[in-house]
Amino acid sequence: MSTEPELLTTPEAAVVAGVEVRDVNRLIDEHILPEGLYTNEDSRRVWAWACTLIRFYYDAAPSLTAQERKYAIDTLYSEVKAKAAVRLIKTWRDKRPHWKIEHHFLTLNFDRFIADTLAEHDKLTRARAAVTEDPEILGGTPVIKGTRVPVYDVAASAASGVPMRRLQEAYPSLTRELIDLAILYAKATPPRGRPRQARRPTAMSPSRKALRRRRHEASH
Repeated sequence: MSTEPELLTTPEAAVVAGVEVRDVNRLIDEHILPEGLYTNEDSRRVWAWACTLIRFYYDAAPSLTAQERKYAIDTLYSEVKAKAAVRLIKTWRDKRPHWKIEHHFLTLNFDRFIADTLAEHDKLTRARAAVTEDPEILGGTPVIKGTRVPVYDVAASAASGVPMRRLQEAYPSLTRELIDLAILYAKATPPRGRPRQARRPTAMSPSRKALRRRRHEASH
């Protein structure tokens, strides 16, 4: 799978748009998001650039009615759908689009929504690049490249409330950025089956040999 996906799963789209998976599904199920922005073939997937519109719909909720937000999405989509290049979010790095809608007395500027979407998509890209699945390493469990640290263990610990300082002590081979990317990867790629039970990490857990050595020295 490409580390820079254009068609996103709903969990990936939720991460990039800064919302929950149910929010993405709602815009599709209620026909708020135009049909050309997603596909239901095989599995539900969303064009990456559409995350800008998803983010706009929920972020603008305190200021605009649902009807106004739907009008903005439909208008913008009708203006850009013929421009094939704008669908490819990777082209935004070279030429970021500037979307603006004027309706009666209302002017909507999408620059912030575009910037936020691109920033989150970049994080998803880095997270995918930082994780590997190798049958020779823990049976193919997703781990951070260059380590044997399972991504979902890190994410489960964070979700259970373990502070960043404790996570860094428990996983000294990981930088803070790698821990953040592991958490993001797990959210964008949730494991199948029952949720993992978080194991609260401790700084002492990797050093049992040292502990036994100290006990042995003390007995002599």
